[in-house]
Amino acid sequence: MVYRPEISKKIITLHSKVRKIFPFLQTCFWSTAVYNELMLHQPGWFYILVEVEKDAMQSVFFFLKDLKHPVFIEPSEEIMESYFPYEKETLIVKQLVTESPLQKIAGVNTVTIEKMLVDIFCGEAAFEAQQGSEMRNIFREAISKYNINENRMFRYASRRNKREALKKYYNSVRTELRIK
Repeated sequence: MVYRPEISKKIITLHSKVRKIFPFLQTCFWSTAVYNELMLHQPGWFYILVEVEKDAMQSVFFFLKDLKHPVFIEPSEEIMESYFPYEKETLIVKQLVTESPLQKIAGVNTVTIEKMLVDIFCGEAAFEAQQGSEMRNIFREAISKYNINENRMFRYASRRNKREALKKYYNSVRTELRIK
């Protein structure tokens, strides 16, 4: 089965506002809530990720801030622990890695299953709730439920300098699934 994440009305609205001001900008809008269907333990908060080209990060950040959204730009784990508001969906502006595997849903460029898996594997602060044994659960569920384009996933992992480590991890999860 092909993975198609749900796109919330809030994401569609944000996307529309950003595209209006930055019509030629390469973007990817998504929420960490998309992992929930693959997780055992459900976090009570999510982040809306607004990924944009590196040169536009500051501009998009200030634009969203002017719209009165709780927004941070590539926050560290320390900043997230200390300063993140206890709101259901805080926005995080981050750099869109070139050649990220994306798909268009409801007119919004968003993630593919391959990008989701690589991003949590890279262990950024925004994906803290998806780490450890939860990451293994996510990989197991994704492999069991969805078609994963391994070439696309490993190519993207190469762009993130994680190809070999991801390949080893991914194959260990697949082996584990075959044994059961």
